[in-house]
Amino acid sequence: MASGALTSRALVQHYLDRIALYDQAGPKLNAFILINPRALEEADRLDRERADKGSGGPLQGIPLVLKDNMNTKDMPTTGGSVAFAGAQPQDDAFIVARLREAGAVLLGKTNLHELARAGTTVSSLQGQTLNPYDLTRTPGGSSGGTAVAVATNMAAVGMGSDTVNSIRSPASACDLVGLRPSRGLVSRSGIIPAALTQDMAGPIARTVADAATVLEVIQGYDEKDATTEAVRGKRLPRYAASLDKDGLRGARLGILRSFFGSRPEHAEVNRAMEQAIATMHGLGAEAVELDVPLDVDQLINTMDVQKWESRTQIDAWLAALGPGAPAIHTFEAWVASGKYDKTLEKGLKAALPYEHPESDPEYLQRIGPRKEALQKQLLAIFADKTLDAIVYPHQKRLVVPIGESQVERNGFLASITGFPAITIPAGFSSGGVPVGIELLGAPFAEASLIKLAYSYEQGTHNRLPPKTAP
Repeated sequence: MASGALTSRALVQHYLDRIALYDQAGPKLNAFILINPRALEEADRLDRERADKGSGGPLQGIPLVLKDNMNTKDMPTTGGSVAFAGAQPQDDAFIVARLREAGAVLLGKTNLHELARAGTTVSSLQGQTLNPYDLTRTPGGSSGGTAVAVATNMAAVGMGSDTVNSIRSPASACDLVGLRPSRGLVSRSGIIPAALTQDMAGPIARTVADAATVLEVIQGYDEKDATTEAVRGKRLPRYAASLDKDGLRGARLGILRSFFGSRPEHAEVNRAMEQAIATMHGLGAEAVELDVPLDVDQLINTMDVQKWESRTQIDAWLAALGPGAPAIHTFEAWVASGKYDKTLEKGLKAALPYEHPESDPEYLQRIGPRKEALQKQLLAIFADKTLDAIVYPHQKRLVVPIGESQVERNGFLASITGFPAITIPAGFSSGGVPVGIELLGAPFAEASLIKLAYSYEQGTHNRLPPKTAP
C-alpha cells in the first residue's frame, strides 16, 4: 500500500469476492451474519487519506471482521440471536473504536455460538458455521465465524471474545493463532457479556505477527472497564521486538501433563503435541515436566461463574442499547420467548434464578478464595520452576462433528485466572483436522508469549490453508 502497488479498495474487493465464492456458495461455510455495505466506501476514504497525508494508523486500509457480539454504531449487533435481530447500539465498543482509529476497514460481522454461550458456533439467527478443514465438523467456538473467515482468507484478521475457550478453541480447530490477553489489558466495554469475571476480547489471525499488531492497537485503559485500571498510565509493550525467530532459545516450558488425554480418542492430538514439544526443544527450549494434578473439568465445576452473572449482565447490555433495543429487552423475557438455539436452553434456564448473585455464598467463593488460590498456585509454579510458559493441548481430542457438544477443552485455566494464553498451530490429524497447542503465561507476559509463539511458528510453518477455499 505504501508503494502504491495495492489499494485498500482492491484488497476489500478481493475479500468480498472470496466471501461471494465460499460463504453462501461453494462449501457454504456460513461464517458471516452481515457484510458491511459501506466497506468499499470506507476503503476509498482511507485510500484518499493515504494519498493526501501519507501512511496513517497501523491498520490503515486493512479489512477485518468482528464477532457479532461487539457493538458497532453503524451496524446491528445481534449476538447471533433471532431475539435480538436488528439491535442497534448507539456507540462502538471500545476496541471497535480503537480499530477504526487505527484505520481498519470493518468488513462485516461474523457468526458465533449464540451470545457466546457454547463452543460449536451455531446460532438461531444464522445457523451452523462449518469447519473449512472438514465440513462435517464444527469450527470450534464461540468465535467460529471469525476463525473461518480468517482461515479461508475472507478477511485479513478478526476479533473474537473468550469467556472459557472462545478465541482459542476456533483458532485450534481452524489452524490459526488465537490470543487471549491478560485480564485488564483489553477493555470489554461494548461487548455483549457472558460473564464479566471471565470475559476477554482478542485477535484471531493467520500469523503471530498479525495477532501482535492487533493486540497493540486494542490494548489500553478504558474508563468504562474498571479492570483496565491495571494499565492506566502505564507504557504498554510494542510487540515488534518480540517477533524473534530465536525466541525459544533458552526458554523453559512447563508441560502440564494433567491436561493431556490418555484414551484412544486422544491419540491424534497427543501425537501432534509430542511432535510440537520435540520441535520446541530442537529450537532451543527446555521442556520441564510438571507433576501438577490440575483437572480442567473439576476447575470448571467449582469455579465457572456464567450461571451467576448472565442474567444481570445481559439485562445491563440490553438497557444500554436505548432506542436501538429489540422488542425483547430482558433476559427473563428472552428465556420465556424460546427464541434461541436449543443448545442454550439448559444454561439459560439455570441462570434465571440469579437476579442477585452477590448474595450467594457459592458465587462469592468462586470469584474470591478459589480463584485467588488457583492464581497463587500458578504463580508459584512459574517461580519455582523458572518457567516462561506452561504448555498443553488446547483441547484433548479433535474438534467434534457437527451435532455434538464441544468437549475436553483446556482453555478455562486462563479464563478463570485472567492469565494470558496464545494458541498456535501444532499440526494435523491423519485426516487433516487441525490441532492447536496452547502457551499460558504469567499476568501481562504477552510480549514473552508472542516471542515464544513466533519462534515456533517460524521454525515450523505449520499453518496450511484449507482446500475447501482455494
